Amino acid sequence: MRRFRLTKMTINMLLALLAAVAMVAVNEAGYLSSNAAMERLEHAKNTRHTLDRLVREMLSVESGLRGYLLTGDMRYVEPYARSARGIEAEIPRLHSLLLASPEDSADFSALTGYISRRLSELDLSLKLRREGNEDAWRFVLSTDVGLTNMMAIESTTQRMMERALERERESNDEIVHSLRLSRIGIVCVAVIGLLAFYMYLRKAEALQLMHEQEKQVQARERDQLESLVRDRTASLGKLATHLQQVREEERGHLARELHDELGALLTAAKLDVARLKSHVDLEVPEISERLRHLVDTLNSVISLKRRIIEDLRPSSLSNLGLTASLEILTSEFADRSKIDVDISVEPVQLSDSSQLTVYRLIQESLTNIGKYANAKKVLITVHEYPTHVTVQVRDDGIGFDTHSVSPSAHGLMGMNHRVEAAGGRLTVTSTPGDGTLVSATLPHSGNRA
Repeated sequence: MRRFRLTKMTINMLLALLAAVAMVAVNEAGYLSSNAAMERLEHAKNTRHTLDRLVREMLSVESGLRGYLLTGDMRYVEPYARSARGIEAEIPRLHSLLLASPEDSADFSALTGYISRRLSELDLSLKLRREGNEDAWRFVLSTDVGLTNMMAIESTTQRMMERALERERESNDEIVHSLRLSRIGIVCVAVIGLLAFYMYLRKAEALQLMHEQEKQVQARERDQLESLVRDRTASLGKLATHLQQVREEERGHLARELHDELGALLTAAKLDVARLKSHVDLEVPEISERLRHLVDTLNSVISLKRRIIEDLRPSSLSNLGLTASLEILTSEFADRSKIDVDISVEPVQLSDSSQLTVYRLIQESLTNIGKYANAKKVLITVHEYPTHVTVQVRDDGIGFDTHSVSPSAHGLMGMNHRVEAAGGRLTVTSTPGDGTLVSATLPHSGNRA
C-alpha cells in the first residue's frame, strides 16, 4: 500500500514538473518571438516616421524658399535654413535604419542623390535672389529640374514607406501568431496542471481522511488520558487534604498531650520546689542559688511548652478568635526575629477550618520571611468583602524569582493546597531585590461552592 502511494506521488510530481517545464518553454518561446517581432515593428515604424519627417522637411524647404523668392522677406529664410539642417540630421538616421535592407539601401542612395540635387538647386536660387539676379533665379525656378527631383523624391519615399508598412504588417502578424501559440500552449499547460491538481486533490483527500482518523484516535486517547489525570489529581487532592486533616488532628492531639501530661508534670515539679523551699535553709547561698535556678528552668520549660503547643494548635484561635490569635502570632514573631511587623485585621466571617487556613498561611509566610527574606518590615492585612476575604503578607526583603522555585519548596506548595482546599486562590508575587507579596482570596463559608 505504501509503495502504491509512493508511485502515485511520483506520477503527480512528474506531471507537475512537466507542466512547469512546458509553461516555462511556451512562455520563453512566445517572449522571444514577440520580442523579435516588436523590435522589427519598432524599426519599421521608426523608418516610416523618419521618411515622413524627411518629406515634410523637404516641403518646408520648398515653401520657405518660394516665400522668400516671391516676397523678398528675410523671415522666410530662417524656416528654410532650419528645415535644411533638419534634412541633414534625418539622412544619417535614415541611413542607419536601412543598412539591413538591400532594397532600401539602393533606394536610399537614389533618394540622397535627388535630395542633394534639389537642395543644390534651391541654394542656387537663393544665392541668385540675394545677388539681385532676377532673370537667373526666375529661370532656375521655371525649369522642370526641380519638379522632376521632387517627384523622384516623393516616389522613392513612397516605395520605402510601403515596404516599411509591409514590414509592420508582417511584424504584427508574427506577434499575433506568437500570442496565438502562447494561448494554445497555456491552455495545454493548464489542462495538464488541472489534471495534476485533480490527482493531488484525490491524494490530499485520502491523506485528509487518514489524518482525521488519526486525530480521532488521538482525541480518544487524549480524553482517556485527561480523564485518568483528572481522576488521579482528584485522588491526590483528596489524599493531600486527608493528610492535612490528619496532620492537624495529630498536632491537636500532641498539643493536648503536652498540655495535659507535660503540664501536669511541670506543675507538680513547681509545687515540689515550693514545698522544698519551706524545708531547707534559704540562708545558705548555694542552696538558695540552686533553688532559684531550678525555678527559672521550670519557668523556661513551661514557656517553651506553651510556645510549642501554640505552634502545634493555637488555642487562642478557638478561645480568643482570629484577630487576637494573629496579633499574638505577629507579636511573638517580631520579638524573636527583631523585624517590624504592622498588622491590619478586620473581623471576618469564616468557618473554623478557613480561619485555621488563614492562621497557617500567615504563620508559614512569617516562617519563610524569618528564614530567607532578610526583611526589615512586614505588613499583614486581612480584609472582608461582601463575598470573600483577602489575606496579604508583604515584606521588603530580597525577593526571589517565582519562575525558578525549586520543586522541593514544600512550604509554598502546602500553602497553595491549603488555600485551594478551602475554595480559595493563592498568588505569590516577587521580584529579586523588591520584596515578596503573598496574597490569598477565600470565600465566605456561605458562598463556597
